[in-house]
Amino acid sequence: MMRSLSAKLTIAFLVVGLTGSIIAALLVQFQTRREIDRFVLDLYQTELVNQLIEYYEVNGSWRGLEGQIVLRQPGPDSGRSRYIPVTVTDAAGRVILGRPDIVGKVIEIERRRSLPLVTGGQTVGWIMLYDEGPDRNPGSPEGDFLARMNLAIRVSAMTASVVALVIGVLLARTISRPIRDLQEATKRVATGELGYQVPVRTKDDLGQLTASFNQMSADLAHENNLRRQMTADIAHELRNPLSVILGYTESLSEGKLKGSEPIFAVMNDEALHLRRLIDDLRTLSLAEAGELTLYRQDVEPRSLLERVLAAHAPRAEERSITLEIDASETLPRVSIDPDRIAQVLGNLVTNALRYTPAGGSIRLSAYHEAGRTIFRVADTGSGIQPKDLPYIFERFYRADRARSSDSGESGLGLAIARSIVKEHGGTINVESTPGQGTTFTVTL
Repeated sequence: MMRSLSAKLTIAFLVVGLTGSIIAALLVQFQTRREIDRFVLDLYQTELVNQLIEYYEVNGSWRGLEGQIVLRQPGPDSGRSRYIPVTVTDAAGRVILGRPDIVGKVIEIERRRSLPLVTGGQTVGWIMLYDEGPDRNPGSPEGDFLARMNLAIRVSAMTASVVALVIGVLLARTISRPIRDLQEATKRVATGELGYQVPVRTKDDLGQLTASFNQMSADLAHENNLRRQMTADIAHELRNPLSVILGYTESLSEGKLKGSEPIFAVMNDEALHLRRLIDDLRTLSLAEAGELTLYRQDVEPRSLLERVLAAHAPRAEERSITLEIDASETLPRVSIDPDRIAQVLGNLVTNALRYTPAGGSIRLSAYHEAGRTIFRVADTGSGIQPKDLPYIFERFYRADRARSSDSGESGLGLAIARSIVKEHGGTINVESTPGQGTTFTVTL
């Protein structure tokens, strides 16, 4: 079984080229023969008619016209002669020259194939000329010419086939090379060499396919790195509260510490941190798997913002940060899961509170535009560096590496926000200017 794509393409090109050459050769050969036949017959016809009329004028009748009439070859070889098969009849249709089995019989004159023999203004007979074709008379000039033409056509067809084979080999190698590169690349990726890149040699469909493969390979490598980083981050996030809880429980069990309300409060806080982390991981995994259940309702955008503001007002007041709402009460209702979108906006407000200094402000706004409802959370905090903006929605990503998880946050808030908004068919974007503040935009 032939498995090489290059070999298959080469044979395909050869078959196409050979088929085209054969068809072209047959058509040229047929047309050439047809035209030469027409030329020769027209030439002989005039000569033969003249001879017959001359014979009748000299003899006054058709007596003595026997067998087949001899036609002198026109042209430079006029000394040569050949026989032309004809049927000659008198004016009544009686055969006086032709095949032996019909001589003397009266036949019907086929006007379409017959010519009248006219002398003195009177039709004295008819001649029917049969098409023998010059190729049936080897040795004649026209037969030799046609033979040379046929040879030239065959040589041309063979040459065209050889050229088609050579071009087919070159084209097949050119086409199959990127595919071989992709085949090798898929083997490498399958063995774990994620991120392997294939040289893009062309700008055609194969080039686009190669570019798509390279993008896929790079994305796989990136996702693999994210998965490893996420595993490490989860282990780190789980280790801290577990270490605190285990430390206290060991000390309490060994009698090194006596149970007290502050100790139990710390252990409870760390347990709550663990539960939040587990809940966030579960929510994120469901959202990314497309299995997060949404309970949609028609909600007034302003009432949703008021709900979020009420939940975070105490902490904002504690930090001397102003929380305000900018939204009309007449905005159209939007079909959403209010709890999930409140969670998204709550995560954004929580981040804003973390990075906004005392005396700053956070504005929650909503408006309707082009059939879409848009929510914004804008703060006057420290802002985000441009190099960190593309990554802030990734899991456990922290722009400020010096910060730890001591605040009780899981590091999954923005990743969860993006997944929930995506489940609603919306988008979430961020704009930030370092030292001036950050604005998150949720479009539903």
